[in-house]
Amino acid sequence: MSYLTDRKRATGLGSAKTGTEHHWSMTVSSGALLILIPLFVFTFGPMLGASYEEVTATFSRPFPAVIAGLTIIVTFKHFAGGVQALIEDYVHGLAQKIAIVAMTCLSYAAMAVGLYAIVRLAL
Repeated sequence: MSYLTDRKRATGLGSAKTGTEHHWSMTVSSGALLILIPLFVFTFGPMLGASYEEVTATFSRPFPAVIAGLTIIVTFKHFAGGVQALIEDYVHGLAQKIAIVAMTCLSYAAMAVGLYAIVRLAL
């Protein structure tokens, strides 16, 4: 018979560590997207099929540019958090670390490209 405490039996089986922080981050970004996505659709939707001059005129105003920029930032942060949770659940070992780094780099690169495009249109 083993005389291990419950804590000793649980050691090495994993712990929550940043689980609560991750949950709140995803909850807050979901709430922000709940507000930002309709605003983005209503500011971007009328521009579909418009000429380049009309699009640059719209994005040269602060409100549409800020809404588009915030939507890009929050969307890709939410994407990174969701994919990281997926990778942590289904990929293990060195492949997990490589996949998380690759996904994080991809997410921030896409965010930077989107923000660069918005800035180019706005200026």
